[in-house]
Amino acid sequence: MHAGLLGKLSATLRCLPGVGPKSAQRMMLHLLQRDRAGAEKLAHTLLEALQKVGHCQMCRTLTENGICNICQSSERDPSLLCIVESPSEMMAISGSTVYQGLFFVLNGKLSPLDGIGPKELGIPMLETRLASGKITEIILATNTTVEGEATAHYLGELAQKMGIRTTRLAYGMPYGGEIEYVDGVTLAHAFNLRKVI
Repeated sequence: MHAGLLGKLSATLRCLPGVGPKSAQRMMLHLLQRDRAGAEKLAHTLLEALQKVGHCQMCRTLTENGICNICQSSERDPSLLCIVESPSEMMAISGSTVYQGLFFVLNGKLSPLDGIGPKELGIPMLETRLASGKITEIILATNTTVEGEATAHYLGELAQKMGIRTTRLAYGMPYGGEIEYVDGVTLAHAFNLRKVI
C-alpha cells in the first residue's frame, strides 16, 4: 500500500468501473514511469471535459454543445424516439444498428429505494416531447433487469395514454443483460423485430 501522493493517485483511479487495487496500481505506475506526457494529457483533457461537457437540452446525453449532433441532424427521423438508460447505450445503438430516429436518455432507471423517480429520469421533459405531436412511436430500449422492465412498463403506459405507438426491443436481447455489451448484429435484430407492447 502506497502512502502520500502515490496512494492518493492509486485510490483515485479506483473510482473507474472495474478497476480494483492491482489495476489502479498498474495504471499509476505506467503513467508515472512510462508515460508522463500521456498522464498530463489525460489530466488536461479530463479537466476540460468536466468544464465543457454537459447534457443535451433535448435528449439528455452528454455533449459539448447545448444540443447534441444526433438531435441536430436533419437526416434522422424525428417521429421515432428510442428511450435508453444511459449515453453508452445510445452510443451502442446509434453506432451498431440501422436505427435512424432520435433518442431520449434517462440517465438511470426507476428505483424508489434509491430515491430515483420520474423527476430524476427527466420524465417531465420526456412528457413535453411526447405531447408535441411530432413523435409517433417510442422504442423502449431499457435493460431487461427488474428496474429496467419496471421503467419500460411505466414509460409504455405514459406513451399509450398519449396515443403513441410503443414498442420494446426483442429477439436476441438476453434477459438480465445490458445493451452496451450486446453485439451489433443482435442489436440490429432487436430493432428490426421489435414488438408492440
